[in-house]
Amino acid sequence: MAENQRQQFRFSEAPIWELQRNYYEEEGMKAWNNDQVPQYISSNPMMATSYAEMIFGFLQDRAGMGDLSEPVTIMELGAGAGRLAFHTLHRLCELRDYAGIELPPFRYVMTDLASKNVLAWQQHPALQPFIREGLLDFARFDAVQDTEVHLAVAQTTIRPGDLKQPLLIVANYFFDVIPQELIYVHDGKVYECDISVEFPDNLKELTTSEKLKQMKLNYVNRPAPEYTEKTYPYHDLIDMYVTELDDSYILFPVAGLTCLDRLHRLSQAGFLLITADKGDHRLEHWDLADPPEFFHHGSFSLTANYHAIQHVLEQRGGLSLFTKEHHYHAINVGCILMLESPMRYANTRLAFRRFVDRFGPDEFFSLKEWVDQHSGTMGLQQILAFWRLGGYDAEFFIQSTKRISALLPEAGEEELMDIQNGIHIMWSSFYVMEQRYDLALDAGLLLFEMEFYDDAKEFLSLSIETDEDESVPTVLFCLAICSYEQGDKEAAMVYLRDALVLEPEHEDALALLHALTAEE
Repeated sequence: MAENQRQQFRFSEAPIWELQRNYYEEEGMKAWNNDQVPQYISSNPMMATSYAEMIFGFLQDRAGMGDLSEPVTIMELGAGAGRLAFHTLHRLCELRDYAGIELPPFRYVMTDLASKNVLAWQQHPALQPFIREGLLDFARFDAVQDTEVHLAVAQTTIRPGDLKQPLLIVANYFFDVIPQELIYVHDGKVYECDISVEFPDNLKELTTSEKLKQMKLNYVNRPAPEYTEKTYPYHDLIDMYVTELDDSYILFPVAGLTCLDRLHRLSQAGFLLITADKGDHRLEHWDLADPPEFFHHGSFSLTANYHAIQHVLEQRGGLSLFTKEHHYHAINVGCILMLESPMRYANTRLAFRRFVDRFGPDEFFSLKEWVDQHSGTMGLQQILAFWRLGGYDAEFFIQSTKRISALLPEAGEEELMDIQNGIHIMWSSFYVMEQRYDLALDAGLLLFEMEFYDDAKEFLSLSIETDEDESVPTVLFCLAICSYEQGDKEAAMVYLRDALVLEPEHEDALALLHALTAEE
């Protein structure tokens, strides 16, 4: 490190935040390739189910209040790879269709800082049905400064006061990646915690991600009495921290709170915030807290101060829902109702109780961590039960196919039918991301083993169509068997000849082709 490259900044104004923005704008959807930036924990089908249930409860509450004509806007901040939006909309539409009750119309708006992401969502095949139905729109939105939302599909702009229904805000792993203040409290005093940044000598040669990872950070405290002055907007909360905490570094979400203020002004009726992050809403979590830990994953993330967000919004009349009887392990899910008479929203609150507080995304992820380590010893019923619990998640299926295959000889007819049905449900809600999983191949081969030849041929054909250059003799041979079982000998012979072009000595293909030729 070169000494002359060391500089000191206020924490929220340090170059790390500009590099953070640059990373997402440069990488676009590639940021989530192979979980470089983690996405599963915050966007899996189980998480989406919890969110869809709360949104559905909110729509029920608005309908019960007679607000049926004006649309409800659901705005996701930092929608990233788009997986959460897809699964949430998929589950929400299932609930709407199943219930068959009158609800206000709704539209889901995916937003992000990176224009590349907005363009990619608009072209994603899985999102097209929602666009055609008028349920989905997109916008580039800078959470640090924007006051309006320009919709890409509708070609309209949401301005302050435009929305008559409350705005429903979804913010997953959002508050931990935008600028924050950092303060230090000790012996009844508050300090601004500046950050000293040492840049590598070869800074110009590094990628944005490498710069973030290789910078060395040091903290420098200086007295900051302005935080306790009556003119400071959050002085009462700072007073609480000074009184109740000691020797504590506290990330303070000024940018997050001002973003919520700007979004609040878009609606005449308040907002509902549904959010999940690594961050705590309990005051004691911040006592004796060390300087913040930077979690590097292409970009970086910190810890969200849900206590500050909860306190500020409750002081303004909001109602916050977080887990009360237990502590979160990996991800903290909250729901804050900044609405007139929030207790009237019984269906929203009940949905939180059932799908977060009793058993929710955090408990599911804890179970998944255990399952990932023990799936090789699980029985078929256990695998099927967890697969159903996780909303027939494709990721779990991909990592479990070998174990399922090994258990097939002992499977009963009903278990085979459940696997077959689960594959179709999974496929109907599969969201393709930049990293390539050949889900169709895995599903097709398993269905072939179970002798569901019609279904196997459907999925194996999809795999071949998607990767024509990657065709393998085994898949072509399986397709030949499927065609033969369907009574289509001509198609079977075509597949066999294609397989033999790739592997002339494929014994099974040679034998079957000889047999079929002899029959003719």
